[in-house]
Amino acid sequence: MKCFLPYMSCAGVLLSMPASAATTVDFPTRSVRFIVPYTPGAINDFVARLTAQKLTDAWGKQVVVDNRPGGGTLIGSELVAKSNPDGHTLLLVPTAFAINVSLYPKLPYDTVRDFAPVTQIGSGPYLMVCAPQLPVKNIKELVALAKAKPGTLSYASTGSGGSAHLMGELLKASAGIDMQHIPYKGLAPGITDVMSGQVSCTFGTQVAVGGQVKAGRLRAIALTGNVRSKTAPDVPTIAEAGYADYHATGWWGVVVPAATSKFIVAKLHADIVRLLGLPDVRERLEGQGVEIAATSPAQFEKFIREEIVRWGKAVKVSGAKPE
Repeated sequence: MKCFLPYMSCAGVLLSMPASAATTVDFPTRSVRFIVPYTPGAINDFVARLTAQKLTDAWGKQVVVDNRPGGGTLIGSELVAKSNPDGHTLLLVPTAFAINVSLYPKLPYDTVRDFAPVTQIGSGPYLMVCAPQLPVKNIKELVALAKAKPGTLSYASTGSGGSAHLMGELLKASAGIDMQHIPYKGLAPGITDVMSGQVSCTFGTQVAVGGQVKAGRLRAIALTGNVRSKTAPDVPTIAEAGYADYHATGWWGVVVPAATSKFIVAKLHADIVRLLGLPDVRERLEGQGVEIAATSPAQFEKFIREEIVRWGKAVKVSGAKPE
């Protein structure tokens, strides 16, 4: 069966069919590659490996996480865009998937046209953390110190145009403060320098910085989302400090090549959403500060388009350039 409607319309039609229609698809017929455009470790890898293990259990076919870092996620993303559209190659897409549209003058693929969204797995705010020796306990005190000593405070990121960089620039613009941006090749060395006091603060997921906060080596002063986190209920949001428009969260989802059969997309969606409803999966994701989304393909496509616009504004404000 061929569908000549736009992708979003087709997906809506297919997902309105009886559940048996999607589950009768002969898929997968062999092992599946799940491309993660980052090195092993941290939240992206955690989300992908949990999803892969549960899909392996459900399908009886191995789902292998294949880490393909480099190029600001472009290498892994291009690999999937140009792969065989038979559903056996999946891509974990993070916030950078939307950011890169504005960050790079030319991408080796079209973010909207070359991929078929399956589902958004979830989203989560970042923690803004500071060195314990920095004399601030919240955003208001940080802003006051930054204004009293312009240009003396700094923040670490994983590189120009990354989530942490843009979160810092959005805070600077919202609060009207001057802070130095210190890019690193990965967040770990940046966190080390924040703990030692060489850098004032940084932004990281709860997976990345939560352990150091609990150990007292970092101080969490704010969340980047617009609501508090269940796993860090005592940490206020930046919006609560008086910057109501501030909202920046990380997110993760699954896409496949655009030409993938709509029936396979529907089966992938149904199976991933089913596993996201499992109590142990929900507990593990929420324990890492990830709020489960489990959206439809059409909803995820709409979300990606909106994120491209929203992060495009952040890239413009920051003046970020690809490294």
